[in-house]
Amino acid sequence: MNRATISQDSLNAAVWAACDTFRGTVDPSIYKDYVLTMLFLKYVSDTWQDRHDSYREQYANAEPALVEELLKTERFVLPASASFRVLHAARFEPGNGERIDKALQAIEDANLSKLRDVFQDISFNASKLGDEQQKNELLRHLLESFAKPELDLRPSRVGTIDIVGTA
Repeated sequence: MNRATISQDSLNAAVWAACDTFRGTVDPSIYKDYVLTMLFLKYVSDTWQDRHDSYREQYANAEPALVEELLKTERFVLPASASFRVLHAARFEPGNGERIDKALQAIEDANLSKLRDVFQDISFNASKLGDEQQKNELLRHLLESFAKPELDLRPSRVGTIDIVGTA
């Protein structure tokens, strides 16, 4: 799939718009943690998907297990249950906070040498995001914000922009 490249300004504007999800609900000094963590999760998921698609195309005649083995050598390993796509697909179901926390834990566990304790101080299931219904709705909106085409963070689309670092 051919996608137009995107500028850092466009990415920044889309991330800034995602912050609107938390404005008025969570203190500004805190919501950046949620937005930046979701940005990282989205980046890892999109990068993983991009590499997966590239390997499948490159090794179209090979066994599917080869693609899985090649993906294990990527910068970050993404367990299937921890992908942004899985979280976004379940966004209307109760338990968004718990699902996101479990996804982050799975990503950390799969990448311990790089991500040990990185997510220990952030919980998308925290009561400071409201009661269960409010929290679920808030996180659904956050997932929808990051699912917008402007935040398609595949390397084939963003090129060499340091998305997470610059944001």
